[in-house]
Amino acid sequence: MSATATEQIVDEVTFDIDERGVATVTINRPRVLNAVDRATHDWLNEIWASIENNRDVRVVVITGGGQKAFCVGADMSADAVDKTGLEYWAELDPNGFGGLSLRTTLDVPVIAKVNGYALGGGMEIVLGADIVIAADTAKFGLTEPRVGRLALDGGIHQLVRRIPYTQAMGLLLTGRKAPAEELQRMGLVNEVAAAADLDAAVDRWVEQILACAPTSVRAVKQMVTRTTHLTAQEARAMRLPALMDALDSEDSAEGVAAFQQKRQPVWPGR
Repeated sequence: MSATATEQIVDEVTFDIDERGVATVTINRPRVLNAVDRATHDWLNEIWASIENNRDVRVVVITGGGQKAFCVGADMSADAVDKTGLEYWAELDPNGFGGLSLRTTLDVPVIAKVNGYALGGGMEIVLGADIVIAADTAKFGLTEPRVGRLALDGGIHQLVRRIPYTQAMGLLLTGRKAPAEELQRMGLVNEVAAAADLDAAVDRWVEQILACAPTSVRAVKQMVTRTTHLTAQEARAMRLPALMDALDSEDSAEGVAAFQQKRQPVWPGR
């Protein structure tokens, strides 16, 4: 990949980590409503991989650039749209759309800050997040059937696991766009905020995560992600790496000490 192409991708997907360990990933292609082409997808995959290897990252916020869209899915103007459905299906990324919708190796909590349309693959990215905060102007939908496509990157299979069957099928079989408040009633959206208050709402959730021990948060995410196919008893018996780290961590000792000393904990993060 040429330097020029790399610079363009960096411009179209911005990635920042602040001093708190909060990573912000922004799909910054507002001219196409933050639709994702192959180069953007590959860059997102690289970002998720780098976060997996960075213990300093404690929470990720993913959002879209501009005011209109979070992400409207695959870039229908890109050359990928020329592929047949079978060709597209054969080349699906195991990690799902944007490298996130089906990813099982990311032990850091992900907050979707939905600032506008979350359609098709954009909705699948939302389904790959752990917490969803949406502007009251946001709309959601797996609209693929309306253009003769299928939500194969996690949309069909994830939605029926996240919300009641009839509600999921009502979205899947119509391809309709639903407002944020409706998705909140269904249980997919945690909080709906006025567009002007969206940043503040997301930061409240971020701060609540940061108040928790990093090792505990990682363990919770890993235990949930990797044991959903098991019974509760089977899941409890799993000796997952993040669980074992948390049980024998400095965070665990610090939490007890802070409670006994009636002070706020200062998490070592290990």
